[in-house]
Amino acid sequence: MTKTIIEIRGLRKDYHIGEVTVHALRGIDMKIEAGEFVAVMGASGSGKSTMLNILGCLDIPTKGDYLLDGVDISTLSKDELARLRNQKLGFVFQAYNLLPRTTALENVELPLFYDPKVKSKERMERAIKALDAVGLTDRMHHMPNQLSGGQQQRVAIARSLVNDPVMILADEPTGNLDTRTSFEIMELFQDLNERGRTIVYVTHEPDIARFATRNVVFRDGLIQRENMVTDRTFAKEVLKTLPVEIIEEFDS
Repeated sequence: MTKTIIEIRGLRKDYHIGEVTVHALRGIDMKIEAGEFVAVMGASGSGKSTMLNILGCLDIPTKGDYLLDGVDISTLSKDELARLRNQKLGFVFQAYNLLPRTTALENVELPLFYDPKVKSKERMERAIKALDAVGLTDRMHHMPNQLSGGQQQRVAIARSLVNDPVMILADEPTGNLDTRTSFEIMELFQDLNERGRTIVYVTHEPDIARFATRNVVFRDGLIQRENMVTDRTFAKEVLKTLPVEIIEEFDS
């Protein structure tokens, strides 16, 4: 039986700006099952960023229910919410959000510092394992400014894995990358998904959304449509079609 990671019922989010009320989300029902790879799409102002913030427990809904891995977030205090976020979720952002004067290894270790049960030896071992999963063990002692954009994003993905979360939330993680590097990152996400990772990926690019298994499209604070991706793109196959000279230039 498939496990439900996300269950949302009648979710609304209002923002009050002076005397004006902005209805960012107008009543959302959604489920995400374990092992899914969901692309959340929509134009600016559609509600997808608000949805991501709520999914990531960075914001709370005005009304409705949100259950994360069976836990009703409305019952939690701020400290409990922060603990749940650290234990259950991994985050990947467009701007990488790495600490600039800290090595790749130390950046990946960072989420584990908030768990007092994890000692320094285990923290390092888990960080090395996460870097190995993204192919960066040979760069673990490099600073972010010594890494390419794609390598920095791989460090960010390793950091999202280190706590063994039930779900990875990715916010436009290829937005700052060139085409080939974007495909390499999507290949990594697809590989993680094939190994059982649940991924929710926010994008405004239809071509990137085709790497997912399901698309959910937001418009005016509502889900306009959702569909399974029948003509899914596989990044590994796309990378094989790129000209050899581009591959050589990138690998040099």
